[in-house]
Amino acid sequence: MSTGIIRRIDELGRIVIPKEIRKSLRIKNGDNLEILVEGDNITLRKYSQIENATDMAAIYAESFYQVLKYNVIVTDTDKVVACAGNLKKKYLNQGISDSLTTMIERRDSFVERKKSSIEITPGLTEYGYYTVATIINNGDSIGSVIILSLDTPMLEQEEKLAMILANMLSNYFV
Repeated sequence: MSTGIIRRIDELGRIVIPKEIRKSLRIKNGDNLEILVEGDNITLRKYSQIENATDMAAIYAESFYQVLKYNVIVTDTDKVVACAGNLKKKYLNQGISDSLTTMIERRDSFVERKKSSIEITPGLTEYGYYTVATIINNGDSIGSVIILSLDTPMLEQEEKLAMILANMLSNYFV
């Protein structure tokens, strides 16, 4: 992808990524970028701790699903990285909604006991009961765990289990 934008490297070896590109790629201040070198090319890629532990997140999500029988969704700050349950094909590897991004940034952890809607990915809304727990590592919000039931109300135990799974994933990176 060529943007036609040229930037000069300053005396400290820094370059500025244009605001339009940062916005379209959802790169925010403080985000980590991975630098890849392939031949003569340098590639910058947004780095996600959780995405690099997708296999572990998928195992945890599936284990929790086997016990709870509720959909279990694990996200980083950009997309769904693991999912277990009947919504897996619908959400796995899909980008997350702005409202879910805001929940992660605010470090929200809560349970919705009344049937209501949640937009997990842009334009895809589920109507049901859910609990959300933010995954925090080294003081940074790096993702979320969502436990979702389309027909059975959430109890306090599901809220605690979402928090436990978020904590387990957070501790995986210590």
